[in-house]
Amino acid sequence: MENQRGKGLSFARRIYLPRAIGLGIGMFSVGAALYPLNPPAWLWALLLFNGLAWPHVAYQVSTRSAFPYRAERRNLLYDSVFGGFWAASFQFNPLTTVTILSMMTMNNVAAGGQRLCMLGALAQLIGVLLGWSIFGVKFSLTTTPIQVWACLPMLTLYPLALGMVCYRLAIKLGEHKRTLSALSRTDSLTGLLNHGAWKDLLHLKFQQCHEHNSQATLALIDIDHFKVINDSYGHIVGDTVLRQLSRELKSLLDQRDLAGRYGGDEFCVILPNLPLTKAEALMEQLRQALHQYRHPDVPELRVSLSIGLARYQRAYPDALDWLDDADKALYTAKHTGRNTISVALGHSSV
Repeated sequence: MENQRGKGLSFARRIYLPRAIGLGIGMFSVGAALYPLNPPAWLWALLLFNGLAWPHVAYQVSTRSAFPYRAERRNLLYDSVFGGFWAASFQFNPLTTVTILSMMTMNNVAAGGQRLCMLGALAQLIGVLLGWSIFGVKFSLTTTPIQVWACLPMLTLYPLALGMVCYRLAIKLGEHKRTLSALSRTDSLTGLLNHGAWKDLLHLKFQQCHEHNSQATLALIDIDHFKVINDSYGHIVGDTVLRQLSRELKSLLDQRDLAGRYGGDEFCVILPNLPLTKAEALMEQLRQALHQYRHPDVPELRVSLSIGLARYQRAYPDALDWLDDADKALYTAKHTGRNTISVALGHSSV
């Protein structure tokens, strides 16, 4: 409910400025078309209300509503009713009619697409019928120079205002899209790449190494006896250990390095342009950092890592063979005492 209200308020704020500008300058276009017809005083008062007060009234109505989005869509239809009414009131002066009704239609399309456009056209027709019922069915097919000049601001300033609103909305949507894209590739607990995103990057880095004959090292990292940590101290402590490992990875590795959470307690790192010896030294720093970690609420907790390393070799037919060698090295580390680093001997076809 609160999320829907927030979206509705945002919608109302986006509409507010184009409505205030459009009705404010549109008032002069309508006034120039009405003036030769000697309209009654109440019609001038209604025009002043519609042009100067209605944008603010509409904004207050929508923002105070329990459902701002619905209220603002109703306000847009009221705008269209007013537009049709004014067209009938100034006897369908050609230039002013096209200017007012086309600008309102453009606003409806921008705000609600085809559906709101059709509803807006129906609302304009209702406004026309209302005007005809008061002033009769009349048409004035002449346009004076004053009316031309009065329509120019509407034809220039209002599209500019609407375009700026649409541009800002496009920028915001682009930011949201990038945020959602990042979230879809990120593990929510650790902030590292998730399994799928890291596998995609593994294939990409493998292809780069293959094309440029560059060196890189692949590391698979496993937290020793992680299930025991969860069973003994609880999942909250276990999650803290996972986050601590991710923080150490982020602080240890530079932006070229690509770390991800491969599984529950298994992490993976691609170390591009790094020879095996330096990669091993880097992973040793990581192993020692986690071994020295002390949980503030569980001081007796000790964390150790088993790490498997595999350097890129041109003999690998694809990235999964590279990953398989790193996995074999990790298996060796886990079955030869844990809390150690094991290096793959090389691809079997070499």
